[in-house]
Amino acid sequence: MSASVMVSPAAEPPASTVAPKKRRDPRMGLKTSATFATIFTILGHAVFGFEQSWAQIFVALASGYSCAFLFEWVDARANSREPEFAGGGFAKKANFLLAPHMTSITISFLIYVNQRIWLMALTCAIAIGSKYVLRVRQNGRLRHFMNPSNFAVAVILFAFQGTAGMLPWGYTVDLHGAWDWIVPSIIVLLGIRLNILFTGRIPTIVSWLASFFLFAGIRSWYLGYPYIGQVVVLTGIPLVLFTLYMITDPQTSPSKLSSQIVFGSGIAFAYSVLLMSHVQYTMFYSVAAVCMIRGSWLWWLNLRETSRLTMVPTPQGGSPLAPEPVKL
Repeated sequence: MSASVMVSPAAEPPASTVAPKKRRDPRMGLKTSATFATIFTILGHAVFGFEQSWAQIFVALASGYSCAFLFEWVDARANSREPEFAGGGFAKKANFLLAPHMTSITISFLIYVNQRIWLMALTCAIAIGSKYVLRVRQNGRLRHFMNPSNFAVAVILFAFQGTAGMLPWGYTVDLHGAWDWIVPSIIVLLGIRLNILFTGRIPTIVSWLASFFLFAGIRSWYLGYPYIGQVVVLTGIPLVLFTLYMITDPQTSPSKLSSQIVFGSGIAFAYSVLLMSHVQYTMFYSVAAVCMIRGSWLWWLNLRETSRLTMVPTPQGGSPLAPEPVKL
């Protein structure tokens, strides 16, 4: 005699016992970038061969921090709101300083001001100030559209020609042998990881590089220069940092796929035009130009939407439906 056993499928655990999926901290990308920039700067001065003085770092950070607190306090008072650093103790103030820290420490090694340390302070003040002055309303929020460090460096290099400059050969002047490949490889791998996990700007990078190679071929054909001479600059540390860390700034670059492609290609086009016009420091000016065009476009879209809403009659006892946010 045999007994049949009823085997019931394993019951799924109640929804209350399922651990919720951990959300990624939206500030983690900024924390990662700021940490990498800090380590890169320290190693640059101690090992790689940065030619800027250590004083530039401390002046840049002091200027960036103080301007961030000052401009945020002024903007908060003007708009009758609490400053972002108010309350929350030390942790909130540290989080508030993440962006100014990233901007300031990046500026400290992007330009060379020799003994004119006041120029470093001015550059950081311009960078932080641009976030409060050059803004446009997008999806109901005021957002800055110029890359702060890139914009400030472009302004200083243009306004103080012959006084401030950039030393692209100085980033790894003390590295030799295998380290000439190891350090750039680490920077590339960390940059790719950062953009895959946090910024989502891989299409911007791909479109920039693809367009760069295309326009390099056009320049080579038109000017009669060797093609390799037009693209070899991509192997240098400045263009590696520019490609993976500057043009992919999530606050000042588009998120929509088609807009990312246009944005990256536009920078490559501006770079090529400025290069053929014999303009120095081409990469800073190209990003500044494209960001300004994008900001003007966002301003026009916002103006058009505001005008359309003012013309829509409001039903009695109700309000017109809010438009769907545009992802740009």
